[in-house]
Amino acid sequence: MYGMNRLLFLLGTTGALLCGADLAGVHKVYVMPMAKGLDQYLANRISGRHVFEVVTDPKLADAVLTDAIGENFQAQLELISPTPKPPEAKAAETAKTETAEKPAKKPVPRTAAEEASSVLSMFQDTEGKTAPPVSSFGKGKGTIFLVDAKSRQVVWSTFDPTKGTRNHDLDRTASDIVSRLRKDMAAQEKVEKAEGKMESSAKPMEASPQPASPAPATPAPAATAPPKK
Repeated sequence: MYGMNRLLFLLGTTGALLCGADLAGVHKVYVMPMAKGLDQYLANRISGRHVFEVVTDPKLADAVLTDAIGENFQAQLELISPTPKPPEAKAAETAKTETAEKPAKKPVPRTAAEEASSVLSMFQDTEGKTAPPVSSFGKGKGTIFLVDAKSRQVVWSTFDPTKGTRNHDLDRTASDIVSRLRKDMAAQEKVEKAEGKMESSAKPMEASPQPASPAPATPAPAATAPPKK
């Protein structure tokens, strides 16, 4: 149990450093329903401190704030922002739709032997197959994830379990989470400015063009004395 809490703590303190560069592209967030109603307090703190614009339509959000990630969250993200399908999949779906629109043929009755063979094949297909893996991160309590709605990447995360179930406790937890988010965003912005200054100073300075030197003056011809008579 201690090892799991330690892992979640490390995720919370290093998540912004790993993916903080993507925070600059987040302007609108949608807060998913959370345990104990923490989402309401987070939405209030985020909008009150003008960190992000909180939207009620998830399709308008750049990122989603959630306290659990896994298969259920992935399914919800697909409803919010479906993954673009490749051209081959679109063509197959179109062909399937056209086939479904055609009148169905009358089923041919099968014999008893064919029915028994079909049932046997159903049991044989399930043998040797394992259940799909379930993410353990979805069970962690106190973790908050900011997930990009399009890339599905976790751009920021933290670990801050609530100290209680009272309104004051939940509001305090939301305040701590938003304060850490603002701190990480400011640190990332500072790093980006420092990198920009280093890149500008590393560029060689262009030499200013020298003015063209004036052409040498042509000497005047020497005056000759008149001939003596």
